[in-house]
Amino acid sequence: MSQLRKLKKANGEIVSLNVITEKRPLKVKNFGIWIRYDSRSGTHNMYKEFREMSRTEAVEALYQDMAARHRSRFGSIHILKVVEITDNETIRRPYIKQLLTKGLKFPLPHRSANPGKKIFSYSRPSTFA
Repeated sequence: MSQLRKLKKANGEIVSLNVITEKRPLKVKNFGIWIRYDSRSGTHNMYKEFREMSRTEAVEALYQDMAARHRSRFGSIHILKVVEITDNETIRRPYIKQLLTKGLKFPLPHRSANPGKKIFSYSRPSTFA
């Protein structure tokens, strides 16, 4: 059994790259991500939750969120663990909890269905009264 050794990034070599596909790619899932990142003031540990279709989309959303909220770059973020949350009671963040209500709808209030209304006019407009 070989022992893991510390290695500089410059001396290392990528041996293999495996793509992990989602079991159900069209289902919306909740993900919890533990990260460690370096800011201007120091190193911080953080836990964030995302609601996405796949792990890769959740990680992309994490990088966008960290860049927007904390101005942290890609190289300063270390992802420790990505977990799919299956039990709704273990969700911690209120912005994810509000999306779990049964029968949640997003109405579009300014949409109006006028099937008889014509978009284009057949005659030239009359400009005098």
